[in-house]
Amino acid sequence: MDQRSLEKSLSELLQTVGVTSDAPEIATAVQTTMKQDDQLQQAVTSLQDSLDYLRLTVKYLLFDLEATRRENAHLRKMLEADPNNENGDANGGQPE
Repeated sequence: MDQRSLEKSLSELLQTVGVTSDAPEIATAVQTTMKQDDQLQQAVTSLQDSLDYLRLTVKYLLFDLEATRRENAHLRKMLEADPNNENGDANGGQPE
């Protein structure tokens, strides 16, 4: 049941029970239900926004990780190609 049909059903219920002796109690219950439905809709919207932000953050982190891997591979190739680096270590063959 979507939001509009729920509101329509609750409004019809309010009109129908308006003639009974328990109308104030039922009307209060219906109004409470409508408020709770609104709160639920707001919570779902907030959750969807949070999930969208999480998806975006994960995509950014994956992009950053891949860029770091590419940069690392490029730097390793540069170290391997360096003629001053006889031992293949990061110090260029120099003792620490």
